[in-house]
Amino acid sequence: MLLKKVRLGDLLVEKKAITSKQLDDALKEQKTNRQRLGKLLINLGYVEEKQLLRLLAEQLNIQFIDLIGFKVNTQAVNELNEMTARRLRALVIDEKPDRFIVVMADPTDLAKYDQLQEKLSKPLEICVAIESEIVSNIDNFYRSGDEILDLAGALEDDLTEESFDLPTLNENVSNDEAPVAKFLQSLFEQAIQIKASDIHIEPDSQVLRVRMRVDGQLQEQVIKESRIVAALVLRLKLMCGLDISEKRVPQDGRFRIRAKDHEVDIRLSTMPIQHGESVVMRLLDQSAGLLKLEHTGIEPKLLKEVRTLLSFPHGLILVTGPTGSGKTTTLYAALSELNTPEKKIITIEDPVEYKLSRVNQVQINSKIDLSFAKVLRAVLRQDPDIILIGEMRDQETAEIGLRAAVTGHLVLSTLHTNDSLSAAVRLSDMGAEPYLLASGLRGVIAQRLVRRICNFCVEDHQPSEQETTWLHKYLKDDPAIPQWRQGKGCSQCHNTGYRGRAAIFEILIPDLDMLEAIRTKSYGLFVKLANKSDTFTPLSTSAINLASQGVTSIEEVLRVCESIEDISRLE
Repeated sequence: MLLKKVRLGDLLVEKKAITSKQLDDALKEQKTNRQRLGKLLINLGYVEEKQLLRLLAEQLNIQFIDLIGFKVNTQAVNELNEMTARRLRALVIDEKPDRFIVVMADPTDLAKYDQLQEKLSKPLEICVAIESEIVSNIDNFYRSGDEILDLAGALEDDLTEESFDLPTLNENVSNDEAPVAKFLQSLFEQAIQIKASDIHIEPDSQVLRVRMRVDGQLQEQVIKESRIVAALVLRLKLMCGLDISEKRVPQDGRFRIRAKDHEVDIRLSTMPIQHGESVVMRLLDQSAGLLKLEHTGIEPKLLKEVRTLLSFPHGLILVTGPTGSGKTTTLYAALSELNTPEKKIITIEDPVEYKLSRVNQVQINSKIDLSFAKVLRAVLRQDPDIILIGEMRDQETAEIGLRAAVTGHLVLSTLHTNDSLSAAVRLSDMGAEPYLLASGLRGVIAQRLVRRICNFCVEDHQPSEQETTWLHKYLKDDPAIPQWRQGKGCSQCHNTGYRGRAAIFEILIPDLDMLEAIRTKSYGLFVKLANKSDTFTPLSTSAINLASQGVTSIEEVLRVCESIEDISRLE
C-alpha cells in the first residue's frame, strides 16, 4: 500500500472545513511555533480533530478508525514493540493473512510509514485514528509489559550466584537506581494504571508468575527470569520492616508508595511455597477518597432501608459477604455519614485501611495480644456512641459486640457468610447466645461485586436458551422483555467486555416474628419468614435487576449467583 503526500491546508479549504483566511493565519502562526499544521488548526479551534482526520482519510482513500469501542487484536499489537509504537504514534490493530492493519496519527508522514514497513514482516494497510486514542491504546495494551520483562532480564544479569548474600543485597536495595527498585516501581505503576486491587508474585519451577486482579479477575504475566524472586521478596520485606532472614513462616506487613500521582497503601502477605516465597499485595488507593452511600451503587429503595438501619440509636448491623466483596467500603461509607461532632466513633480494625478524621481508629496487633475482644472491652470504657468491629471472628468478640449493642451502642461489623439469612446461624455457631442475638440484631446487609459492561463496546444481547430458562425462575414477565446488554470487548476494556464493578445488595431487617424464631433457635422458620417478607430482596434478584438496566450482563449474573446459595431456596 502506497501513501501519497497531501497538502492538508488546501484540502481543508477545498472541502470548506476552514476558510482561506484561517489557513493564512495558521501558516503565519506556524512560522513562529513550528507546529504541524493539522495540530495547529485543531489548537486554534478552526477544525475538529475527527473532522480533519475523516477528510484526510477520504482524500487518501484509507479508513478512519474510531478506536473507542474498536476490538483490537491483542496478538497483532505485539508485532510492534512498545518503543517503536510510541515513537511513531502507530499501533497494529489486526493481522490478515497477507497484511497488517496499522493505525497512524499522521498517515501523510512517509518517513514513519517506511520505518513501520521495515519493522513489520508483511505489507501494511494504513488507517488513520485520533492521536490521543492511539496513545491511550498503547498505554492499555503494552501496560509497561515490555519494560517489566526488560527490567527482569537486567535484574537477573545483576545477580551472580553470590548475589543473595544478605549484606550485599542490603547495600543494593538502598540504591534507588538498582534494577530491583526499577522493577518494583514499574510493577506498581502498571497496577495503578489498570486499577488492579491485588498483585500476586508467584515463583514456579522455571518461571515467575506475576498476576494482577482487575475487576475481580486475575490477569497473568509470565517472566522467565525466575531467579529474581528472592531479590524482589527481600526488597519488599525491607520496605515492610519484616524479618528478612525468616523464610519458613508467613509474614504480614504494610508500606506506602506514591506512583502516578496516587498515594497507595500496600498490605503485603508472604507465604512459603515449594519454589520459594509467594507474595500477595493488596493495593488501597488513598487518593481515591471515601465513597458516599449513594455512590456505592445501591438502589434507592435499598438505600432508604440502609439509612433506616443507621438511624437506630443502638443495635448490631452486620455487613456480610466473601473476601473482596466490598464490605469495608460499605462500612466506611456508612461511617462517613454517621461521623458528626455529636457522636463519638471508635473503630477496631485489622488493619486500619483508610484514615478518618474525628474517628478513633485502633489497629489490632496479635504479636502483643491486642485482639478484637481485648480492645473491645477497653473501647466500652471510652464512652463511644458508635463502634465498628472490623470482623466478628470468634465467640468472645461476637458476645461482647452483642452486649454492647443491647446496652446503648450502635455496633457495625462484618461477617463472612454467603447471604444475610446465614448471619444469625453463623453467630449462633460461634457460640453467641440466641437471646442476645434476638435482642441486639437490627439488620444484615449482604453484598457482592459484579463487573460493569464496558460503555465503549456495549451491544444488545439475546439470551440463550439456558439463560432464558434460568431467568424464568426469577422473572414473572417474559425474559425477552428487558433489553439485555453485553460487551463485545474493545481496547478500552482489554477485550473483556467489562470495565469497573458495581455492587449488588441484599438487606434483611428482621421483624418481631423473625427475632422470636432466632430466640428459639428455629432457623428454618426464620428463613421461611424472611423469604415471605415483602421487604426482603435476595442477592440474585438484585443482580438480575442490575442486568435488566444494562449495567451488567446475564453471563456475569450467572457467574456471581453460582456462589450464592439463595438459588435453591427460591425455587
